[in-house]
Amino acid sequence: MRIVSLACSNTEIVCALGCADMLVGVDDHSDHPVEVVSGLTRVGPDLEIDVERVSALAPDLVLATLTVPGHEKVVERLEAAGLPFVAPEPVSLEDVYRDIREIGGLLGVPLRADRLVGEMRAELDAPPPPADAPRILVQWWPKPVITPGRLSWATDVLHSAGARGVIEHEEVKSRPMTDEEVAAAAPDAVVLSWCGVETAKYRPDVVLRNPDWAEQVFVREERVYSVGEPYLGRPGPRLVEGVRALRSVVERLASGE
Repeated sequence: MRIVSLACSNTEIVCALGCADMLVGVDDHSDHPVEVVSGLTRVGPDLEIDVERVSALAPDLVLATLTVPGHEKVVERLEAAGLPFVAPEPVSLEDVYRDIREIGGLLGVPLRADRLVGEMRAELDAPPPPADAPRILVQWWPKPVITPGRLSWATDVLHSAGARGVIEHEEVKSRPMTDEEVAAAAPDAVVLSWCGVETAKYRPDVVLRNPDWAEQVFVREERVYSVGEPYLGRPGPRLVEGVRALRSVVERLASGE
């Protein structure tokens, strides 16, 4: 079977299912596992997928996505080209498990998919966090601040770690927040998970030097942490590493660090 993946999460799911040998092409952003993606044909960045290049790879299945704003236009072009595709749009951990099972079924490895979901549940399933759980602002982007709402698997991952999101009560995938809104929300901590930026290039000083937040506890006590976007922003198996990192943050907050 010949597979083209148009999202990092899909690429990582295929590889976690033991089907890396089926991949013949990936999007420009897929970066894991390096030993797999380094030798594959690239078909363009997320919103500028070269559908002709995808078609030239003669895929039996294209794994697209609707988690990236604007990717619906890519899906429309795939459909117009008559290419066989699926386009997951998870908004919760349960949706992530569903999509892994769907992809596993399409690739002919349903038992592997069940096993992978079971391994993820062993790490991610947890009781709801208490009402006084620490409130964490996950930053998808710094200026403007963009953070996940209720319709995001990242909020579920926060719950798995024993924390809450600052706008988890809002029926949105994510939204921008003004500096004034962030100050009013008064999160206990900020977690940088900037999309499309290497973790080594995250800048806590952008948070700590903001004059509108100078009196916030997360600034005064320097409660600004980094959890790479690959571990929170990709709805796939590496969310397990994301929840482990967030649990470490929650433990540090509980200990007063």
